[in-house]
Amino acid sequence: MRVHLIDGTYELYRHFYALPRSPDRYGNETAAVVGVLQSMLNLIEGGATHVGVATDHVIESFRNQLWPGYKTGEGIEPALHAQFHPLEGALRAMGLVVWAMEEFEADDALASAARRAGSEEQVEQVIICSPDKDLSQCVVEQRIVQLDRRQRQVRDEGGVVEKFGVLPASIPDWLALVRDAADGFPGVPGWGSKATAIVLGRYGHLEAIPRNAAGWEVSVRGAARLSAALEGRREEAVLFRRLATLRLDVPVFDSIDELYWRGPNAEFENIAADLGATQMWNRSRVLAPTR
Repeated sequence: MRVHLIDGTYELYRHFYALPRSPDRYGNETAAVVGVLQSMLNLIEGGATHVGVATDHVIESFRNQLWPGYKTGEGIEPALHAQFHPLEGALRAMGLVVWAMEEFEADDALASAARRAGSEEQVEQVIICSPDKDLSQCVVEQRIVQLDRRQRQVRDEGGVVEKFGVLPASIPDWLALVRDAADGFPGVPGWGSKATAIVLGRYGHLEAIPRNAAGWEVSVRGAARLSAALEGRREEAVLFRRLATLRLDVPVFDSIDELYWRGPNAEFENIAADLGATQMWNRSRVLAPTR
């Protein structure tokens, strides 16, 4: 079997900015919710049987206590923010497992679920449906891969190395040095993606990088300057890596059978009607496996 793990927050953002606005019968903007639900039905129609969806029930997480500049819900368009919770309820009514994160983030749930599913013998492959670069740290050879559904691109371990120049295990270190603007930490000044890939490609992790550039066993332009910048920010860089490292201890599921999609429940008929998308109810019932 293949297990599909969905970044529900990413999907909601993607559909919000891709689709024209469309209110439900009560006047609430719900086009992105409908878009995500249709997308999930497309996934199931394409053969997905075991599916889990992670969402950010709240934007803030434990990381906001570690770094004051870490991302918050500030600046999110109200019409988008208002669709987070309705999406979770609609997905559950459709019959999908949803991990709504509060203390942790959706990516932590995806990382935990990928590790858990990847340890099951009956699982042939785990597919993390998100292009987010921090999730590349979860990739394991061709057993746990990323899928950019919009671009229809799969990123296995070789794809991670091709894109970032480092192995998946070094992605948190790479992000710590280069920066992750989306998450709100600045990285180390001067450390661009190319130099970072060369250095981490040799040393793997921050602690292994020699403190004096004269000891580097790689050739990097401006090595002395980069080394000095890192020494001035080494403690911060370690903190940034902690921010970028996804948790693997989020409670997600006990048995892989919990992710098997058995079809919608009766509540989904009313939700689909409220959303002005009654065809989703009929479509979900047709796709549901025979009980």
